[in-house]
Amino acid sequence: MGAEPVEPSSDESVMQDLRRQARQAPRIETGERKDLLERSAAGDRASQERLVASNLGMLIQLAEAREDKGLSLPDLVQEGSLGLVEAVRGFTSSDQTDFAAFAKQKIGEKMDAALATEAAAVRDAELLVNAANDYERAELLVARDLHRAPTSTEIAEKLEWTVERTEYVARVVAEARRRHDEELLAFIDPDAIEIDDSVDGE
Repeated sequence: MGAEPVEPSSDESVMQDLRRQARQAPRIETGERKDLLERSAAGDRASQERLVASNLGMLIQLAEAREDKGLSLPDLVQEGSLGLVEAVRGFTSSDQTDFAAFAKQKIGEKMDAALATEAAAVRDAELLVNAANDYERAELLVARDLHRAPTSTEIAEKLEWTVERTEYVARVVAEARRRHDEELLAFIDPDAIEIDDSVDGE
């Protein structure tokens, strides 16, 4: 038997559709572009859509150049499209003379800003995970020394953190533990657990 056909992923399907749209977009001549840009600046939606469609190929290329940097290609195209629309609407009132260069700049700015935001979010998440690990270790150490559950102030002193930061991380840890318990319970089949009701061998 032959190998089963591999279904494209959701992102691949989106990109295939976008590339098809880019190939099918009508070409805009130089003289026509100026007229479309002027009408776009005046708010003509049809002209804006025509210009966006004709530059979709460039938008995809700019997204592909930033692939594997933190965002999917469809997400990059979506962010870049905001820059393309901005370029279409604002080129006439700018002091630029090359629309393609102007559009590339606007598209790149939007994509790079989105990538920077995503990278910052990942860094924040990693820092929070590290902080949660530090908190749990400190909680265990202080509890062992005191032979009781420590207070936030005692854990904060151990970590040399502020009490506010300690309490925030404590809430994060508590929420993570709650979710872990819920996920664990979801895998437990009550009917598969044998409970011995006998007491002291009775």
